[in-house]
Amino acid sequence: MFPLRTVVLGAFVPSLVFEIGIGAMLPIVAITATGLGASLAMAGVMAALVPVGQLLADVPAGALAARVGDRRAMLLAGAVAAVGFIGCALAPGLPMLAVSVLLIGAASAVFNLARHAYLTEITPPLRRARVLSTLAGVHRIGLFVGPFAGAAVIHGGDVQTAYWLALGTSLAATVLIAAVPPERRVATSGPRAPARSMRSVLIEHRRVFTTLGVAVLLVGAVRGARQTVLPLWGEHLGLDPAVTSVIFGVAGAADMLLFYPAGKVMDALGRLWIGVPAMLTMGVALALLPFATTVAAVTWVAVLLGLGNGMSSGILMTLGADTAPEGERSQFLGIWRMFQDGGAAVGPLVVAGGAALGSLAAGIWVMGGGGLVAAAGLSRSVPRWSVHANRTTRRRAGL
Repeated sequence: MFPLRTVVLGAFVPSLVFEIGIGAMLPIVAITATGLGASLAMAGVMAALVPVGQLLADVPAGALAARVGDRRAMLLAGAVAAVGFIGCALAPGLPMLAVSVLLIGAASAVFNLARHAYLTEITPPLRRARVLSTLAGVHRIGLFVGPFAGAAVIHGGDVQTAYWLALGTSLAATVLIAAVPPERRVATSGPRAPARSMRSVLIEHRRVFTTLGVAVLLVGAVRGARQTVLPLWGEHLGLDPAVTSVIFGVAGAADMLLFYPAGKVMDALGRLWIGVPAMLTMGVALALLPFATTVAAVTWVAVLLGLGNGMSSGILMTLGADTAPEGERSQFLGIWRMFQDGGAAVGPLVVAGGAALGSLAAGIWVMGGGGLVAAAGLSRSVPRWSVHANRTTRRRAGL
């Protein structure tokens, strides 16, 4: 299922190591910014530059991977991330910190796109969901472990020590990718000119992006909102920050339980058997959250959110792999990830907008409704564009 050289050493382990560095960096960007004289609002903007950098780089990442190959794109991303971490550690002021954080976000976009395209290329379609769900699980494990690793090194030094840890992980991931020789049959292992421009790929496949792409954006928005609603609702209830952190950690633990079972179900029964239940679960959990007024109630809702999010592990990467045309996968997936990351940015903004208008609960309920709409969008669009939507579409395709 997971060949040691091509999948484990070529993708899973570098991804885990790389994401540990990102996870170690994320909690301290705002702290670094305030230490350089930023207000709390400006510090929040600095922390948001990582996803902004990812969103801005998604389409260029597809073009880059198509031109130089997925493996070389990952090597380049590791090197650029290393430069960004050095810049964060040595930043004398906010401008350099902002540029460095944007660089790290852009490098993360290139790394994520390249490993997605790489595994899509080498994995048989009937095993694809398990491989990509496990990749998503590895990503989450790295982001979960990273803050604890960062806290451990900061305890013995200063905040900048976490950036040096992240530098080490990005270099280690890059060296590991360079040390693992690609299989000769993988077309993306060497340089190749893009078969099509990004614009022509977007125009040709515009019907996919205006139907299934909208559903992908909604899924990304619901999943992105999950990261925001728990801390904000805990603050609304006046919970101690330590209690909110524990609840968030419990939800994260629940999140990591289901990534492989979810992939196995998607491979055995089809993508809709996971995509639709995951969005319904998250939509119901978000709808219930404003009614949770005790620590126990918030914890149960958080666990339900985590289970729904864990159930959806790898669903968007798998659908992207299913629909990406051979020969121009990198370009297609670059546009695909723009919808995915764009949704992840929109979700928290909707929740924050509700809070700004005086009703945090309303913002949460809107995203709960978004979960139901996302489920409906997937059920309508996935069978149209993926032969792996369910067993019926597979039989029609002769699989």
